Amino acid sequence: MTTQGGAPALFEECRIVRAHGELGRQTVAPLAGALAEARAARPGRLLLIVDLSAATFTDCSILTPLCDAWYDCRARSGWLRVVYRNHTTGLVFRCTGLLDRFPAYASAQDAWEGRTADPGAVDPPRRPA
Repeated sequence: MTTQGGAPALFEECRIVRAHGELGRQTVAPLAGALAEARAARPGRLLLIVDLSAATFTDCSILTPLCDAWYDCRARSGWLRVVYRNHTTGLVFRCTGLLDRFPAYASAQDAWEGRTADPGAVDPPRRPA
């Protein structure tokens, strides 16, 4: 997993953290670091979009950094929204009871506008041929 360009991008008044590849116990540190950097970079109200649309795999390792950032955003009268299409990401949120906290957004623009993805927008698991 790597974050694009290291530092979080700025989307109007909102920070965007992008990650791709596999996000597991051994590879979640760059995402956690980018989230911490985004939270530290802006005093006051914090609006944060986490774009996981290029993540090929996620496990519950993403929960601690995402929940920490979510609590921080809420305490600062802001929000955190997650862009994802991967079935495993949705499954992590569903199985841990956090799907209401982290619904899927199809794009950063949709997350910015608060428009959640249709339930069918998350890619279903692929079955071997």
